[in-house]
Amino acid sequence: MQLGEAEADERPDSRAARYFQHATSGHWDPYAIDIEQDRETLVDLGRRPFTQFRATVAMFGAGEEAVVDDLLPLATVLEADDDQRFVASHLYEEARHAAFFDRYWTDVINPVEEIRGLEPTDPTADRWFPDAYVEIFDRTETAMGRLLEADTPENRAVAYAHYHLTIEGVFAQVGFRAIRETFGPETDGPTVHGLTEGFEHIRRDEGRHVGFGLAKLEALLASGAVDRERIEDVVSTLAPLIDDIAGRMGWKRLPGPSGEELVTDAAEQRAKRLEQLATETAREPESDSAERNGGR
Repeated sequence: MQLGEAEADERPDSRAARYFQHATSGHWDPYAIDIEQDRETLVDLGRRPFTQFRATVAMFGAGEEAVVDDLLPLATVLEADDDQRFVASHLYEEARHAAFFDRYWTDVINPVEEIRGLEPTDPTADRWFPDAYVEIFDRTETAMGRLLEADTPENRAVAYAHYHLTIEGVFAQVGFRAIRETFGPETDGPTVHGLTEGFEHIRRDEGRHVGFGLAKLEALLASGAVDRERIEDVVSTLAPLIDDIAGRMGWKRLPGPSGEELVTDAAEQRAKRLEQLATETAREPESDSAERNGGR
C-alpha cells in the first residue's frame, strides 16, 4: 500500500537522517563498562532487595531481546532510505543493550549468587516476569507483526504507540528512574556504578528511538490518515499493565521512589508523550535529545 504523505521524512535532511547521525556518533561499548565493584555492593544487599534487583535486570534484558525480534516487521515495511538506516541503527542498539544485560547477569549476578550460597539463576526464567509484563510484550509483538499482514497507516500508528511511545517512552523511563534513584551515585543507599553507567548509555539511545517514533506518529496525525483517539486508545489500554509493573519497581527497604510514586510517574510520562505529539515537528535531535525525548 502506498502511504503517501503518511510515509514521512523522506528528505535527505529528515529527522530520521539526523537521528541516525547521532546514533553513529554516540557509540559505546557494553563490554568496556567496569562492573567489578557492583559485585561487592550486591553481596551485602538484603535478600528481598536482591531478589527484586535481579527481577528488574531480567525484565530489562528480556525486553531488549524481545525488541530485536519485534522491530523486524517495521524494518521490512519502511521504504525510505533514511528510515531504513535509522531502524538498522535501532536494531544494533537494542542488540547492544541486550549484550550488556547478558554480560551483567553472567559476570555480576551469577557470581554474587554463588557467593551468597544461592543456586545460579537464568535471566530468562519465568519467575522474573509478572503476567502484566508478558502481556504487554505479547501485545507489542502482535501489533508489530500486523504490519506484515496489512501495512496501513493505522497499523503503523498502533505499532509506534505500543513500542516507541509506551514501552520505550513510558515503561523504560520509569525503570530508569527506579534504578537511578535507588542505586545511583547520588543516592544515600547502595551504589552499583556499572549498572547505572550502562543505563545512562541505554537511556540516551532510547531517547533517539522515542523521538523517531513520536515523529512518525505526528506525521501520521498530520496527514489525516490516523485519528488521535486511536493512539490515545492504545496508550490507555496498555496503562494498567504498565502501572502494574511500575508498582513493583519501588524498593521498600532502600532509598528511592516507592511503587506508588512510580505509578504516578508512569501516568505523567503518558501525558507527556501524548502532549509531545502536538509539538514533535519542532524538535531536533540535538546532543541533548535523550534528555528531551527520552529522559525526565
